[in-house]
Amino acid sequence: MGRVLTDRELLHELEDVAEDNVNRHLAMAKDWHPHDYVPWDDGRNFAALGGEDWDPEQSQLSDTARAAMITNLLTEDNLPSYHREIAQHFSLDGAWGTWVGRWTAEENKHSIVMRDYLVVTRGVDPVALEHARMEHMTQGFDPGGGSMLDSVSYVTFQELATRVSHRNTGKACGDPIADRMLARVAADENLHMMFYRNIVGAALDVAPDQAIAAIHKVLTNFQMPGAGMHNFRRNAVLIAKGGIYDLRQHLDDVVLPVLRKWNMFERNDFGRTASATATNWQNSCTRWTSRLPGSRSPAIGLSPARPAGANASRLADAPRRRAGTATRHPLDRGCQLCGRTIITGQSAVWSSALLVEPSSIPLKPPRPRLPTTISCAFSANSLSTRTGRSRATTRSTVTSGYRS
Repeated sequence: MGRVLTDRELLHELEDVAEDNVNRHLAMAKDWHPHDYVPWDDGRNFAALGGEDWDPEQSQLSDTARAAMITNLLTEDNLPSYHREIAQHFSLDGAWGTWVGRWTAEENKHSIVMRDYLVVTRGVDPVALEHARMEHMTQGFDPGGGSMLDSVSYVTFQELATRVSHRNTGKACGDPIADRMLARVAADENLHMMFYRNIVGAALDVAPDQAIAAIHKVLTNFQMPGAGMHNFRRNAVLIAKGGIYDLRQHLDDVVLPVLRKWNMFERNDFGRTASATATNWQNSCTRWTSRLPGSRSPAIGLSPARPAGANASRLADAPRRRAGTATRHPLDRGCQLCGRTIITGQSAVWSSALLVEPSSIPLKPPRPRLPTTISCAFSANSLSTRTGRSRATTRSTVTSGYRS
């Protein structure tokens, strides 16, 4: 194994790759304007300008679509935290600096168009939404990455996960305008993912052991940027039950495609530790693929995944966390091993899926998992049941753990 490269050395080694991928992105990216995706004719004044304030009956969105739109929008709102993370680990000169600026500008469009759509169509309470935005952005987000490779590995999976969530949210809205809007946003996210994925792919050639260590760290501690939101777990359960984003999709549509693109399971240039990690991934992913209901992905390089049994319910209905439930989804056992939370609202199964044999995870009795304290800041339930003039309940937020 070669010596460990510093972030500065890695940036220098990967600069040509970054330049090629910036040029590729600029050639592929489509210029679009947020105002073209908003039905302005549906808008009218609120009470401050002589109109009518928001009422729950004005929303045409289902509880699931509303929860997904709020979660996705607040995630996009936290762009300053994401910009800081990327800017701190990339250079602001040359191709790296060009990418930081371009990526930030494109990402900013997403929150603009989504908020305009929700306000104009009165899909959610705008006052509660603004309170939630202020709180979430004040808290910020730190993915916990300690190096450039940690950050770029994380954002590779996160961009693809966001792409899947946006695309499925558009379909869940039941509105062709929203579907078109979020399909456009999802297309941006896919191009962004390709840039970061290609940087990590090149890093696997330059410093394979360092790169696989960063990927391992990200996968075993993965959490979506919205994990710090109030009511994230409650809204995420709605999102999972609605088929927008769940553990099955996290495996089939995010993790496995990226690992395959990196040729992770056929490479032979890893050191001893990294090679063992890749082999463990392969074995564990194969086993978890066969255990998850609704498999759409073949096992990795081994036998095809076994179909779910006749009595297996969809993963969206699987989080049996309520008291009195006699049986549990197999994944819930792995959830006991990690405190991280991904977008499904369950603990991050990947810490166990990549490190622990499923058969070795002990079965424990179920226990209630849904939060007992409800914040009215942006809960889908609170937004759908409040009547009268728009108002939001706020609560204090402890941010001492936030690292700027």
